[in-house]
Amino acid sequence: MSQDHPCNDEGNAIIEFVFVALLILVPLVYLIVAVAVVQRSRLATTNAARDVGRAIATSDRLDQAPVRAQAALRIALANQGLQPADVQLRFVAAGADCQSGPSQSPVLAAGAEFQVCVIRHQPLPAVPTVLSGRGVTTVGRYLVHVDEFRASR
Repeated sequence: MSQDHPCNDEGNAIIEFVFVALLILVPLVYLIVAVAVVQRSRLATTNAARDVGRAIATSDRLDQAPVRAQAALRIALANQGLQPADVQLRFVAAGADCQSGPSQSPVLAAGAEFQVCVIRHQPLPAVPTVLSGRGVTTVGRYLVHVDEFRASR
């Protein structure tokens, strides 16, 4: 019995496996990296808002507050390897929306409340800005409640 067309499939399975694995693994690895980058930005903005709020609330004078706030912001972002140049720092009333609420100055009066907002636009890795715009916006919020007994210090 002779075969005119020998069918030799040896080695095809490994090629198909590699091809399918690449089709699945490359997008999966990208997704993991993109989520990690956005999560890092979220963690940085949240920690920066908390640190800025604490720095302001523990300031002795209102004229010290901006310098302490900027230092806390730089340190908190540097801990995550980010630059403060692409970050917006806002102060809004307690419960107001960070992006659309009216800005206000921090108040150090006893019992005062305000919210610290750190807003950062995180570009997506390997995606041109033409397609992603400003990327993903991460917002860190921290409600500052100035100590009730501040005047007695």
